[in-house]
Amino acid sequence: MKIPVMHGSIDRRILVNFTADPTEIQQLLPPVFRPKLQRGLAVAGICLIRLKHLKPKGFPDFMGLNSENGAHRIAVEWEENGETKSGVYIPRRDTSSRLNAWLGGRFFPGRHYHADFDVRETADSYHVAFDSTHHTQISITARAIAQFPQDSVFDHLDQASAFFESGATGYSPNGSHELDGIQLHVYDWNVTPLEVTQVKASFFEQNGISVRFDNALLMTRAEHEWRSVRSMHIDRGHLT
Repeated sequence: MKIPVMHGSIDRRILVNFTADPTEIQQLLPPVFRPKLQRGLAVAGICLIRLKHLKPKGFPDFMGLNSENGAHRIAVEWEENGETKSGVYIPRRDTSSRLNAWLGGRFFPGRHYHADFDVRETADSYHVAFDSTHHTQISITARAIAQFPQDSVFDHLDQASAFFESGATGYSPNGSHELDGIQLHVYDWNVTPLEVTQVKASFFEQNGISVRFDNALLMTRAEHEWRSVRSMHIDRGHLT
């Protein structure tokens, strides 16, 4: 699916990251993908992102759309033209925007489900939750901190940051035998740690996957672009 380059601002992006058994995670992946491992564990999570002024690049901001969005992500690797690539597989996307839900899979990569979001934020604390029309719930409460957690599978913040920055290319099912591809380009990538005091994520449990919370990262006020990448056929595992 080919779309124009989309430009806007990431007003707030929270990456809630879990670890899981790679064999269990593989059950959620199309055969072309395998889990990208960190210390022998698969890495999965949820991206809770508020987008502002999203519109085709070159259009004025007042023409852009604002929305809250949630994407379930799994860090993956695959082979392409003899080279190992890395990115994320996104089995599910949810959005506060009914327009985005309608456009997803038609004019924008990946099927999107409509969800009701509950967002409460202060200067250093965040509560983001949503309840989807298709029986998926997310809830997280967190606060900004300076110290990256010592019990993470990542040795330090910079290592975690590099791991997730390398997952800029994402593939999502669109309801057919194709995976829609899209790539996120953040002009100035910078993340800071969050301390999570409460987290609930029903999607993995509903799919029989046991996950362990590992860390959460925050990005704010980041100018960015979304760029199309070629779709991938689920059965044959090649780009089209």
